[in-house]
Amino acid sequence: MKPSTPFDALEKIFHEPNRLAIMSALCAAEKGLTFNTLREQCGLTDGNLNRHLKVLEDAEAIRIRKEFVKNKPQTTVFISTVGLSRFEDYLVALQQVLTTAQQGLQMESKQTAPAGRTVMV
Repeated sequence: MKPSTPFDALEKIFHEPNRLAIMSALCAAEKGLTFNTLREQCGLTDGNLNRHLKVLEDAEAIRIRKEFVKNKPQTTVFISTVGLSRFEDYLVALQQVLTTAQQGLQMESKQTAPAGRTVMV
């Protein structure tokens, strides 16, 4: 079923700011990221990152590998094939929404004086 509005294609699982940061970081990491690296890059606490990773894992957007490296536990997070495809679709939809908003702002700025915008407070 095709979304009825451009906003319908914005998957809520990725639209949450912390999960957007996680997915963006993972897209740039071909070999995945360790939990600690991901936590530092996204500026999250251990508990907050764990919670968001669980949501993404349940949605099959990521894979989590737990292993021992030099007798220490290490968690590595990877974007899944399904997750990559869904995230790419999300980014296309987000770009369309942003382009529409930008075009609206440009049209309005051509039609009104600089102080012509009405803002409700």
